[in-house]
Amino acid sequence: MLEVTNLRLGFAAGKKMLVAVDGISFAISKGETFALLGESGCGKSATAQGIMRLLPAAGRITGGSIKLEGEELLTLAEAEMRQVRGARIAMIFQEPATSLNPVLTVGMQIGEVLDRHCDLRGEPARRRMLELLRQVGIADPERRLDEYPFQFSGGMKQRVMIAIALAGEPDLLIADEPTTALDVTVQAQILDLLAQLQRERGMAMLLITHDLGVVAKMAHRIGVMYAGELVEVASREEFFSRPQHPYTQALFAALPEVSRRGMALTTIPGQVPSLAAMPAGCRFADRCMHVMPVCREISPDWRGVAASHTLRCHWSGSAAAVADTPRLGLGDLMPEMPPFLDVVDLKVHFPIRRGVLQRTVGHVLAVDGVSLAISAGRTLALVGESGCGKTTVGKALLQLVKPTAGSVRLGGSELVGMQGKRLRAARRHMQMVFQDPFASLNPRLRVGEIIAEGMSALGLESDATAQGRAVGALLKQVGLPDEAAGRYPHEFSGGQRQRIAIARALAVQPELLICDEPTSALDVSVQAQILNLLKKLQEELGVAYLFITHNFAVVEYLANDVAVMYLGRIVERGSAEEVLRSPKHPYTQALLSAVPVPRLDAHSAAIRLPGETPSPANTPAGCHFHPRCPLAIDVCRQRYPGSSEVSETHTVSCHLVG
Repeated sequence: MLEVTNLRLGFAAGKKMLVAVDGISFAISKGETFALLGESGCGKSATAQGIMRLLPAAGRITGGSIKLEGEELLTLAEAEMRQVRGARIAMIFQEPATSLNPVLTVGMQIGEVLDRHCDLRGEPARRRMLELLRQVGIADPERRLDEYPFQFSGGMKQRVMIAIALAGEPDLLIADEPTTALDVTVQAQILDLLAQLQRERGMAMLLITHDLGVVAKMAHRIGVMYAGELVEVASREEFFSRPQHPYTQALFAALPEVSRRGMALTTIPGQVPSLAAMPAGCRFADRCMHVMPVCREISPDWRGVAASHTLRCHWSGSAAAVADTPRLGLGDLMPEMPPFLDVVDLKVHFPIRRGVLQRTVGHVLAVDGVSLAISAGRTLALVGESGCGKTTVGKALLQLVKPTAGSVRLGGSELVGMQGKRLRAARRHMQMVFQDPFASLNPRLRVGEIIAEGMSALGLESDATAQGRAVGALLKQVGLPDEAAGRYPHEFSGGQRQRIAIARALAVQPELLICDEPTSALDVSVQAQILNLLKKLQEELGVAYLFITHNFAVVEYLANDVAVMYLGRIVERGSAEEVLRSPKHPYTQALLSAVPVPRLDAHSAAIRLPGETPSPANTPAGCHFHPRCPLAIDVCRQRYPGSSEVSETHTVSCHLVG
């Protein structure tokens, strides 16, 4: 259906042309999913934009051919290309929040496609829109159709994007990281939906992702992309059973999982070369553990290793076993100590105000009675879907959000109600690493100033020379060069910015770090670097972590204890082994069943949760989970369950347990 031959495209920078995609070729058949895999900056999204002819102003296609069912797309006039886009090829963009029009209702945006490509208007168009919203799993579509994008959650916006893409019934769907920032439950629903629509319509799909679990679940064939070139193409079976290219093997070795617990994850040294400084020969040579002199001089040719498996590599050895010395974290070695952080019945309720006089008409129960404890040198993972209150818990512990009720004791001192100088002094002992390092670093300050700011504010190092030495030591500790201190945040990659955020948090020598989704948007190779860093810092400094995440692979690798949160309350908590190996709460079981695993043999049926998470402004009576629970009984609808002990360390809030 789609045939891409020797495609070359680049971006004009002054009088130079920076080549982003350098002669890639692949084909996708009807009903087939071809996955493009690789790190950020490898040219995956640029390839998709080239196929759609939607490159930014500086983008140029400099050679090659793109054929859709035999028709050359590169020679079509723009007016003809508009008939192809939306009708024959549709695209789900990576960031739904920026690709939906904020001033048009969802119905108007779907209606544009129906009007242009299906000649549908008025009542027939509205019926089709409602059908599309139901198809992508949006409840109450009659009301939702007239709402604006800001009234939808991230997962809902992604579903609206899918509805817009499917409205023209395309022959080829390009999905660019369609599930990157989604919860595992929403991700499972969206992947199932795409697979079902593909079966029903015989639709071809180009799936761009860096999640090997999604690839294992969805792809028929996989192309691995590095620095603008394809380096390996294989069928799903060949790819997961016998990855051949050193880059592909390194991606697999960087995955966090329980078998690597206590060990350092394998990382890929360096980073993807910039467009302005592409090396001669093999582009992966500088980062490859099997590099030979020929690799730096001659670009390798394609060679076949099986009927459905080809790669570009001079090295022809088999996968080397990576010798990794077990390095136990302090959490595994230290005896159980009294909790350093002890939280009892924490509540954060936000008032809902209406009318001219702004009277309080209700409350959003963001956090509704959370209790947890963390000892020094241990990691507690707080998991749950978006909107369940995880981030609010983190902010309330730091008193960045004022708790409504409850107790937060840090090293024996009560933080709730503490103010002024005493609170500022207490803040030294706990710091936060935010989810988005770009948004949380001041773009006008140099990195050295960002890291030193906390020291000055809390009066740790007032002498400029001593401060400079401390900043240099911190940069070294997080694996950044000294000269990074003089540069601005925008000059760094996502993984490097996250390291800067960790260095800033460590500058005041805290005993507790609250990490809010610190690896959610990172490639597996960069994620491995950050996880190794966090583990190393815990060993060296004995820091305790509250790790807020929805990535269960990271939880398995890093956490000592796990607390599962749903709609403002903890529904299950215990050691990582207990919660992940024998989950008791139906919600925990559903979450774990929906996790995509990067193996061929690991695809059990996910437990599908009907409906959406209820609003914390209107929580259901009884157990909050009962409207979505497949096992709910009458008592679940009447009263909230008490806490039942499964073991000394494992408790569950469920009427069906105990």
